[in-house]
Amino acid sequence: MNTASYRADCRACPRLAAFLDNVKREHPTYFCKPVAPFGAVDARLVIVGLAPGMHGANRTGRPFTGDYAGHLLYATLAKYGFSRGRFSPDRDDDLTLVDTRISNAVKCLPPDNKPDTSEIRECNRYLAADLAQPGARVIVALGLIAHGALLTALGQRKSFARFAHGAEHALPGGATLIDSYHCSRYNTNTGRLTAPMFEEIFARARVIVDR
Repeated sequence: MNTASYRADCRACPRLAAFLDNVKREHPTYFCKPVAPFGAVDARLVIVGLAPGMHGANRTGRPFTGDYAGHLLYATLAKYGFSRGRFSPDRDDDLTLVDTRISNAVKCLPPDNKPDTSEIRECNRYLAADLAQPGARVIVALGLIAHGALLTALGQRKSFARFAHGAEHALPGGATLIDSYHCSRYNTNTGRLTAPMFEEIFARARVIVDR
């Protein structure tokens, strides 16, 4: 793990720190701390989501593990050779990412899954450190907030690249940014994102990584 991109004891955002304390009192077995990135620091595919989910990563301590979004994400990664082993939403598995790293724009659970702008900005230093690692050829942004946080972390203005599902943007240094709607239950239930749409993102990532 790249410690520069993660601090387990970070309490820089008062609202998030207080919220985690309250959740921990209600759910003593939950992780309830900043969630570390998952995967090799030199991975050629980097995936950036929004933040840990209440009963997902905030419970298990691993990105996208424990809620619906993880089922879709990890099934898709396995299909395109970006993971191996069995995935369990309770983390009692032997799942390993292959040349892939998963991070979040905000490392702590926010109330109602909505981080404040100041919290996104405060946590951006950790995302920037994560992205500073060599090797990334494709970066997938899951949602508009992740897209914006990525651009900030890479030193780009928001006008550098407009978010749109399936859009590809050439980044300085040679990597490609691919945008996707977030794989949340809300997006899939409303039909905004379908499994085939999501798979197309990672099929394209596979082509670029292997190029």
